[in-house]
Amino acid sequence: MIEIGKKAPDFTLADQDGKVHTLSDYVGSYVLIYFYPKDDTPGCTKEACAIRDDYSVFEKAGIVVFGISKDTSASHKKFAEKYNLPFTLLADTDRKVITAYDAVKEIFGVSGTKRISYLIGPDGKIVKVYPKVDPSEHAQEILADFAALKKEKK
Repeated sequence: MIEIGKKAPDFTLADQDGKVHTLSDYVGSYVLIYFYPKDDTPGCTKEACAIRDDYSVFEKAGIVVFGISKDTSASHKKFAEKYNLPFTLLADTDRKVITAYDAVKEIFGVSGTKRISYLIGPDGKIVKVYPKVDPSEHAQEILADFAALKKEKK
C-alpha cells in the first residue's frame, strides 16, 4: 500500500472509449483511483453504482474518478453502458498500475486485484488510502473524508 504523503505513481491507460489518460495530466485536481477485481460482478457493480449514484457530488467537489481493473476497454465499455456509469474506467490489462499501487491479490494461486482506493491531492500526493472497501458504503465514505479534509485545510 502506498503511504499517505507519497507521490502517486504516474501512469497512462486507455479508458472505455479508447481515450488515453495520464495521471500527471490531472495535477491540480483531486483524483480518486479505485481498483476493483472485475467488471459486472456483484461487489464491483455495487461499488460502481454507489459511485454513480453520488457522482454529481464528486463532480461538484472537483474529484476526478478513475475505476481501474485488468479488464479490457471493450469490457469496460459494456459495463459502463449497462449501468450508466458516468465516470472513467481504465484498462490495466498488463497489470502494471495494479502492481505499482499494491493492488495485487493472490486468490488460490491466481493473481487477482484487491478492492483498494486512493485519494490523490492536487499536488499529486496520496491524501487518503482505503485498504478495506465496503462496496455499498465506499462512495459515502470518500465524500465524508473529502469534506473533513477540506475543513482541515481551512
